[in-house]
Amino acid sequence: MVCPFCENGDTKVVDKRESDATSTRRRRECLGCHQRFTTYERVEPFDLMVIKHDDRREHFSPDKLRTGIRLAVAKRPVTEAQVDSIVDEIEASLRAKKSREVPAALIGALVMEELKGIDHVAYLRFASVCRDFEDAESFQREVRDLLDSEQQTNASQTTN
Repeated sequence: MVCPFCENGDTKVVDKRESDATSTRRRRECLGCHQRFTTYERVEPFDLMVIKHDDRREHFSPDKLRTGIRLAVAKRPVTEAQVDSIVDEIEASLRAKKSREVPAALIGALVMEELKGIDHVAYLRFASVCRDFEDAESFQREVRDLLDSEQQTNASQTTN
């Protein structure tokens, strides 16, 4: 490690602490000028690759995911903080799987599951793109399924 004060290459670690699960804080002292400074070491997260529907691979982009969710929630009572939370939760969930490649369909399903609990219109908008409905009947089927699941949820809450 090079000293930021005198650019000497000889330093020693005088204190080391784990700052969180992914980084280490080191307090160092330069053996030349005896100044102390702090460095941080962190684990670099692995690149996630998304397997598209046509088998192409592309890097996972939280910004691209955020843009897609924003389109679905446009003019709906969903806050930017909620959108950011969805993106963060999905990325954490994908990284927890410890697989470097994830199918686009899995990402879509995770987004739809989150949106279903927040706003049904946003859910249907996202589902219409993600599931690529062929006709009005398939869209109606999705709406019926959504209403059925909502009725089941309400019924189970009423009995509890």
